[in-house]
Amino acid sequence: MKEGPDISRIAALIGDPARANILTALMSGKALTATELAAEAGVTVQTASAHLAKLEAGGLTQARKSGRHKYVSLSGPEVAAVLEALMGLASGEGHLRTRTGPRDAALREARVCYNHLAGARGIAMFDAMTARGLLNVHDDEVTLTDAGKQFVADFGVDLAALTRAKAPLCRACLDWSARRNHLAGSVGRAMLARMEALGWASRAPGSRVVAFTSLGRQSFDTLFGV
Repeated sequence: MKEGPDISRIAALIGDPARANILTALMSGKALTATELAAEAGVTVQTASAHLAKLEAGGLTQARKSGRHKYVSLSGPEVAAVLEALMGLASGEGHLRTRTGPRDAALREARVCYNHLAGARGIAMFDAMTARGLLNVHDDEVTLTDAGKQFVADFGVDLAALTRAKAPLCRACLDWSARRNHLAGSVGRAMLARMEALGWASRAPGSRVVAFTSLGRQSFDTLFGV
């Protein structure tokens, strides 16, 4: 096709192994330095900087300077959604990393996907909210019902503030580990933040793992009827 979006340029940017590792590291939602990303990619800082320049020029990442350091993050949730979908495709086709370990099970149970909860617990939350009529899911469109708005507010999320921000409140994100949806959008982000504020869970340092406490697991299961 000679007209329309050129996906080959984006695919080439993501397809390089070092750049793919950089992008995967940024799926934690944290802004990282070139030095930190070089370690994730297994390349020198100079090489990482060259990759980062290409990623930023391609619109996949953005950088901001703070003091002597430049911090890099994904350019937005659309990029994270594409990466999560590609992870699901790779997993489904058996294209897995050779480095495995104890964190694999933890990643599948609960992890951060850019800024919201993914993994088995993220899927359980999405399924429970849908089954209880809190989410209205129609194809790729996800909205809060009136009951859902009340549920989210009762949980301690300032829905009015989220609405004023004009970002999408709810969005379905395809989970790579199970090829099923979890909740993204500003509500998904706020739900995870609220769980962290309540002490139910915390993000493991240097990892995308979201570690739930025993009380957090019990509270989560009670709230969502798991």
